[in-house]
This record gives sequence, C-alpha cells and structure tokens, in this order.
Amino acid sequence: IGQAFPYMPIANPGWMFPEYSFGIRDERMQEMVDEVRDMGAEVVVVLSHNGFDVDKKMASRVSGIDVILSGHTHDALPEPVLVNETIIVASGSNGKFVSRVDLDVRDGRMMGFKHKLIPIFSDVITPDAQVAALIDEQRAPYINELTEVIGQSESLLYRRGNFNGSWDDLTCQALIEEREADISMSPGVRWGPSILPGQDITREDIWNVTSMTYGAAYRTEMTGEFIHVILEDVADNLFNVDPYYQHGGDM
Repeated sequence: IGQAFPYMPIANPGWMFPEYSFGIRDERMQEMVDEVRDMGAEVVVVLSHNGFDVDKKMASRVSGIDVILSGHTHDALPEPVLVNETIIVASGSNGKFVSRVDLDVRDGRMMGFKHKLIPIFSDVITPDAQVAALIDEQRAPYINELTEVIGQSESLLYRRGNFNGSWDDLTCQALIEEREADISMSPGVRWGPSILPGQDITREDIWNVTSMTYGAAYRTEMTGEFIHVILEDVADNLFNVDPYYQHGGDM
C-alpha cells in the first residue's frame, strides 16, 4: 500500500497537482488493509512518505500492517522500531544505505523478522554499464551547463539536521548580497552533496542543494512581528508534540 506525503499542498504549489488531494487518512488506510487481508494477503507492507514520527502514530492507530518502509525524514535506523505488531524500517536517504528485511510468515501472520541496514560504498561498487550509459545519454545535452564552475569552496559545505548547515549559510548570504536585503530565509531542504574545502562548485552542485522545481527568490518588506510569526510557525511545523501536526517546512 502506498502512502504519499500528506502535506504536499503545504510543501509545494497547489497548481502543480490540481486534480489530487493529500492527507493522513487513518480510516481509509484501515479500510485498505482490511480489503487486502480479505483478498488473501499474508503480509501487508506500507511504502510511506509520511515521515518517521507520523508513521509511528499511524501504526498505533491502524491494525494489520506488518511492515512500514518509512521515508521523508531521512532517518537511518540500525534496527526497526516496533509499534504494536508493526515494524517500521527507515533506511536514510540519498542512496547511503539499503535495508534488507527477512520476514517469517506462517498462516497469514508475521512470526518474526531479521533486518540489516547495509551501508553503500559507491566508490567500491562497479556501476551497471547499461544504467550508466543511460544516465550519460540523458545528461549529454546539458553537460556544459551542469559542469560550469561557479566558484570554489573555502570550507566544508554540508547540510545537517533541521535548521542549518554551511550550504544554507552560503545560500542565505548570497541572497542578502544579491538582493540587497537585511534578512534572508531559505527552505532547509536537507538534501544535496557535501563539498570539500578547495573543491570547485559547479552549477549542478547548486541545483542539487536548492528547490529548483519552482526556483524563485522574492524580496519583500516584513515587520518584526511577522518575522516572529514565521519562525514560530516553522518551529511548530517541525516540533509539534502531535506528529500529525508536524508539516515539515524546515528553514
């Protein structure tokens, strides 16, 4: 069973998906679990983009899910978390890990499991030639733009956690200087590669760490009161005590 990110309309412009609606719908999830069980499913696996805390709450409210493969919050957990009779597996992000889960299923019931979080060392794995050729073919028309050197890093550029990283500092400082602003705010999107000191920064690196699906920078006047409201709202979206009210929106 697939579970899409429930807060798509908050994280992305609604005009991009006018025919779809999104949300956390425990009752509908329970209906689907019951439906597939009635059809004879011995194992029910949910592939989820809810985020880890939301999946834990959903598992406490919906019965009959054996495994939730959890995404969105980029957690890499060495062991699954058990909520009632549901195991929740989180395997990180950006191809850093692969999880293997072996299930012992008897008479339509999961009796046990084994799990291993496997780190991926990309520099010691030979790429699949067919897939590598396809990637090269797709990139070829844009390779000059992608490899254009924009600058050089003087320090480690990285992203960590919910709030900040040196990539975000660089992005916000660039906005201040280019747009003649006093304060800049940027989505803390939590993805993108690290850049080592002295390494070239290419246009592709910048695309990799910014939300370029609808890239735009706006300059506007704000009162101190409104800035305070924004920061409180971001904090509430991230750390509300009820996971169902954690909408994301890192900044």
